[in-house]
Amino acid sequence: MIANVPGYVIWVIVFFFIAYFFLVTWIGKKGFSYSSTLKGFTTAKGSVSPVIVGASFAATYASVNLFIGVPGLAYQYGVSVLWYTLGCFGVSWIALVLLAKKFWSYSKKYGHVLTLPEWLGRRYNSKTLQVLVALLILFNIYYIVGQNVGLATIFETLVGMPYVWGIAIAVFITILYIGLGGAYAQLVSDGIQGILMAVTSILVFFSIFWVVGDFNTLTSKLASIDPNLVKAINTTEGSPYNSKLAIAAVQFLLFGFVLMPHLLNKILSLESEKDLRPFVLSSGVILFIISTLMVLGGLAARVSFPNLKNADQAIPYYLFEAFHPILAAFLIFGIISAILSSTDSLYLGITASIGNDVYKVAASRINPLLPEDVLEQRTLKVSKYSLVFVGLITLYVSLNRPESLSLLIQFSYSAIISGVMAPILLAYFWDNAHKYGAIASLITGTALYCYFTNSGVIENIYLAMMTGTAASFLVMILVSILAQSLSETAAQSVQS
Repeated sequence: MIANVPGYVIWVIVFFFIAYFFLVTWIGKKGFSYSSTLKGFTTAKGSVSPVIVGASFAATYASVNLFIGVPGLAYQYGVSVLWYTLGCFGVSWIALVLLAKKFWSYSKKYGHVLTLPEWLGRRYNSKTLQVLVALLILFNIYYIVGQNVGLATIFETLVGMPYVWGIAIAVFITILYIGLGGAYAQLVSDGIQGILMAVTSILVFFSIFWVVGDFNTLTSKLASIDPNLVKAINTTEGSPYNSKLAIAAVQFLLFGFVLMPHLLNKILSLESEKDLRPFVLSSGVILFIISTLMVLGGLAARVSFPNLKNADQAIPYYLFEAFHPILAAFLIFGIISAILSSTDSLYLGITASIGNDVYKVAASRINPLLPEDVLEQRTLKVSKYSLVFVGLITLYVSLNRPESLSLLIQFSYSAIISGVMAPILLAYFWDNAHKYGAIASLITGTALYCYFTNSGVIENIYLAMMTGTAASFLVMILVSILAQSLSETAAQSVQS
């Protein structure tokens, strides 16, 4: 707990949190009418303004990673972390601009699909691929764990709340309003949270001028603590930004990050093609503010509090150093917004895939004569019930606090990107991309990434992801060519 925080601030935080709880519960209830169908629960297509959906995309992208984890890495490794934050906008948003329109048009072509696994399943005409991608999305459980730990760390740091209680609160609130309002509640609440996160980031940026002085002063003070903190490439042991190749791998990851299922699902919420422009512009503006400004608070915190035991506590400490306690307590909700904005999208993405891409596929195979409306309602129930089940799993896994919040989160999404990048991108640009190639690519990329990171063969998670993904592209191309050749040979045999 922060020692110099006045006692009344605890009650201010409690008041804000209760008000926030009632707000998201009200949004959840308002979205209840939209979540009575599978389509409404998973996408809420056309029911939310594209500007709000864009803000929701930016907030979900940022998550606790950009508000707690990456500033924590900046606290540890200095300005080299800016390679990551600058790439969040400079690379990821450009990727969104390039990919969003075709992804949306393909989803319409395939019959307004509800999830990324279904999109891939329809594109490659493979239920097996659809199920495998849905199972791969379970890696997002670790992503949710990272969000839970971030919220628990805030409560523990500010009000002395036991870590376990913070975890339980994080799980309960998110499950409640997503269970009530589905995608509608998730999109609207995330849109509001994205705006609050942008305001928080702007205030943190300007606070540096009265806390530290200016950026020259910040740089000189960092250098006096450790010269490595002001190097563009930090070769300190454990630094993930320790070479040009590692930095290139970071940019590669950030391009692929927009392919994460819980982010691409936002595009599936847009009703018409004209919604794409305001969606992309809204997401770009808010993502730029969030990704480039908040990390500076981690650098300023290193100057103000050079000996923190836990780097992930840098931003909470800094807010109470830079602002009046009541304003700091309000800004803490910018961080809580960052956490919940990703957590709700991740929960919805996992449970929608369990229902739509695992249960529905299996049920239709087991009982092909089951009426479509009955299957849809059963799938919806499975999705909602699995929300509680997944919540309990994340609660259990979160009890063991990770060493680095940011690295845990980045491990989870790197495992997914390693598997899905080749099938998605080659689906765009190569007509001969084959379902067997996509399946082999998915397995190869994820398996190699897990092997590299767990065996220590490639310790840098970014390099491990880039290497695994490169191998998955190669495997997909080779298997697709072989499968195409065998199909042509078989067809010629039949004709002759």
